[in-house]
Amino acid sequence: MAGNSQRRGAVRRSGSKKGMQVGTGGQRRKSLEGKGPTPKASERPNHKAYKPKTEQKRPAKPPRKKSASTEVVAGRNSVLEALRSQLPVTTMYVAHRIESDDRVKETLQMAVAAGTPILEASRQELDRLTDGAVHQGIAIKVPPYEYAHPKDFIDSSLPGVPLVVALDSITDPRNLGAIVRSTAAFGGHGVVVPQRRSAGMTASAWKTSAGAAARLPVAQAANLTRALEDYRKAGFFVVGLDMDGDVELPGLGLATSPLVVVVGSEGKGLTRLVRETCDQIVSVPMSSAVESLNAGIATSVTLYEIARLRNAEA
Repeated sequence: MAGNSQRRGAVRRSGSKKGMQVGTGGQRRKSLEGKGPTPKASERPNHKAYKPKTEQKRPAKPPRKKSASTEVVAGRNSVLEALRSQLPVTTMYVAHRIESDDRVKETLQMAVAAGTPILEASRQELDRLTDGAVHQGIAIKVPPYEYAHPKDFIDSSLPGVPLVVALDSITDPRNLGAIVRSTAAFGGHGVVVPQRRSAGMTASAWKTSAGAAARLPVAQAANLTRALEDYRKAGFFVVGLDMDGDVELPGLGLATSPLVVVVGSEGKGLTRLVRETCDQIVSVPMSSAVESLNAGIATSVTLYEIARLRNAEA
């Protein structure tokens, strides 16, 4: 063995694992202990979501009120018809170096006479403003329609016998415009539309009314059935139009009383709750070759007959 002890590498190095070892005395025990749950991101200094405890919480900003949206009418014919129908306009946009014709000249003359601000815009700006519509270099911005309240038509100071038209589930704005025009033509005092699932007074409805919307108020009801009940409490009779009505229009004995005429959609007719609120369901007599009338036409025929019966009674 003596010879082996002389070999290089046979000497035991200090710190070798072999032999007796000195203990740590529990100094590594803490490193083996768990550190608990992972702290939240807002409590870790190196995280982007870290917020010091000394930082005061900022008060939450109040939610912004949604402003009523405006509407844009684009195209030379559409803009000219809108101005002719006395549609209120806040701003007119005209393309730079627009090719003028008779429509553009008349449009600019009417805008100047009405005191409407006219702004020059590039084609790209008009594309963005009209959401890519065919604007032909001209567009107008229309403010939101200001609706009346349904109870405004209960005012005793209104001339003549009160006559109101209410629309139930009519979603075509052109039908609404035609009904506004007929109501104004036959002595009606206003039109009531539901706040939901109904056509509103858009530029299309305004144009179809041929200027009548500037003279006849349109009210918006949060609940049409409740509005009809308020009219009944005020002394109105509520008459619903339906092809399966119990009374035909020429025999309408309530024509000379304060009246609310309710018009349903062409396909579904009156909704159940509205139908149950009506005092009478009236039908327009017509040939068996035709199943039903357009809502606007049916309203015009009904209002004409009511006006005729009232004039005959006077």
